[in-house]
Amino acid sequence: MKGGKLIVFSAPSGSGKTTIVQYLLKQEELNLDFSVSCTSREPRAEEIHGTDYYFINLKEFKQHIKNHDFLEWEEVYRDNFYGTLKTEIERIWAKGKNVIFDIDVVGGLRIKKKYPKETLAVFVKPPSVDELKIRLKKRKTESEEKINMRIAKASVELATAPQFDYIIENKVLETALQESKEMVLNFIKK
Repeated sequence: MKGGKLIVFSAPSGSGKTTIVQYLLKQEELNLDFSVSCTSREPRAEEIHGTDYYFINLKEFKQHIKNHDFLEWEEVYRDNFYGTLKTEIERIWAKGKNVIFDIDVVGGLRIKKKYPKETLAVFVKPPSVDELKIRLKKRKTESEEKINMRIAKASVELATAPQFDYIIENKVLETALQESKEMVLNFIKK
């Protein structure tokens, strides 16, 4: 594969990476397009197939793994797989755009490892684990059990932050948005 830049935003769930990515997508000078990931989990109420994720069943997902169709993939929770199809990146690069990812920590680092020069890997850090829990509860999309699973996973994810090119602390959203925009702009101009 050959094409534009790869911009990876990773973080524990609830850190604000999706909000930052959505903001960056609206900045025309960045020439970004969103990489839609595949997942084997069920869609949440507001999620749209082909926009938020490609929702595919477990059997289909495992067939893609077998066929080596993924740039990266991971079983994030038991039987909940997430991955990026190689064809998704090719689709965006064919349009002459840079690819932006809203992706889990492991997937983000795998992309950086495969394409070290083309990838900007950014870790979005929450102000604290307590704040993370508050944000996840405010979403009202998951059970207490799922929130606790995400919080437990967040501790492991936070330990990977130093492996990323940049760490942005999302304490004040406006500041995090501006920092992110400047960082991406500088990277794509290289």
